[in-house]
Amino acid sequence: MERAAVFDVDGTLVDTNHLHVTTWWEAFRQAGHRVPMHAVHRAIGLGSDDLIAHLLGDDRDKERDAELSAAHKALYGQYFDRLPPLEDAGRLLRRLDSAGWRVVLATSAGGSELSALRRAIGADDAIAATASADDVEEGKPSPEPVEHALELAEVPAEHAVFVGDTVWDMRAGSRAGVRCVGVLCGGIPRADLVEAGAGTIYDDPAQLLASLADSPFA
Repeated sequence: MERAAVFDVDGTLVDTNHLHVTTWWEAFRQAGHRVPMHAVHRAIGLGSDDLIAHLLGDDRDKERDAELSAAHKALYGQYFDRLPPLEDAGRLLRRLDSAGWRVVLATSAGGSELSALRRAIGADDAIAATASADDVEEGKPSPEPVEHALELAEVPAEHAVFVGDTVWDMRAGSRAGVRCVGVLCGGIPRADLVEAGAGTIYDDPAQLLASLADSPFA
């Protein structure tokens, strides 16, 4: 029976959440917005358009959204050659692949950013497919990214596990009908992940790898 292991990327496999926080904060600052870093952190995991709307509200000058996104992309792009993978992220994907799971990434990243993230993980041989921001109409917490990942894997929701680090991940996975596993390495509190739908919580990919025999992947 085919099974799918669906993974978020930022904050789940690659230690980038706080880079995103800093670069979004700077993009907002340059545009004249005072947005506290803790608020930016809570919004990480949303696509750019949704993140801006979430943080600035509907009464913002929406014509400047593209400018904000471009500023963040340019600032974050400075780190593309040194994005840090989380410990054992690549090993985890390879172990699941060798155990017969179809490993699919479901991420709001796309284009050169996604390429940089995949280089950081260093496990392209284990990744069967990627559902990126370029492939869907709506990002998380919509279930569409996870549902698209399942379509790519050709696996029904009941035979899939989704791993992510944000409440947006857990809500997307829950709405898609998959089992949700949360990781704490993105900096979101355990209680928030559980409330959003996580059935199991691990510290990071290394702990999940070490606990596979007793995990939803068993």
